[in-house]
Amino acid sequence: MSDERPEPRGGTLYVVSTPIGNMEDITLRALRILREVDLIAAEDTRTTGNLLRHHGIATQTISYYSHNERQRIPMLLERLAAGQSLAVVSDAGTPGVSDPAALLIAAAIEGGREVIPIPGASAALAALVASGLQMDRFRFEGFLPIKKRRQTRIAELAQETRTIILYESVHRLMKTLRELQAALGERRVSVSREITKKFEETVRGSFADVIEHFEAHAPKGEFVIVVEGNEKRGATGESDAEQPAD
Repeated sequence: MSDERPEPRGGTLYVVSTPIGNMEDITLRALRILREVDLIAAEDTRTTGNLLRHHGIATQTISYYSHNERQRIPMLLERLAAGQSLAVVSDAGTPGVSDPAALLIAAAIEGGREVIPIPGASAALAALVASGLQMDRFRFEGFLPIKKRRQTRIAELAQETRTIILYESVHRLMKTLRELQAALGERRVSVSREITKKFEETVRGSFADVIEHFEAHAPKGEFVIVVEGNEKRGATGESDAEQPAD
């Protein structure tokens, strides 16, 4: 017998992971939730509409994105309070990771509503496992600040012993790679673009290697940068830890 509870349940917010490119990268459970909830809050209703049509789902959608999130949240909480079931989805991947779903999730929890994650695709984890770098300990940074605190954050990353995962746009990829190279020194790095899509590519090597590659091949698409941690600092820390106490 299955110990699964019936779902979707009224008054519950489902955080549903959706494909990051390939339409097949969605779970059976996610499809059922999207089909059966009362309402889907979508970061981009056009993108979500394409996904829903592809899978023959006709559930009502409503826009929920960074410029209307504070206006939408009270209404969505009212829906939950009235006993409706809601799903929140981002453009792609896992909602709440570098997108506005985080505010809705926090508000639902604060309001005493049940929040259930529906696991699925994640660009950060996909790039990490394709990098060949240390996977058991990592630091996810999302997008670096564009201006304020950018150099401070990069300086902090120079001391990080864990593998570092960053998101970056095509317009700032080269700038970010060069800034990381200057601050962190030559390290192993893996840059993945268009994960699960037609032109998927992962470039591995030193900062100099990947910079040279993208200088010769103009970068296109969306990128995940995975950087080796500061092994020298990590080795020093481990050595100090092994010294007997006085």
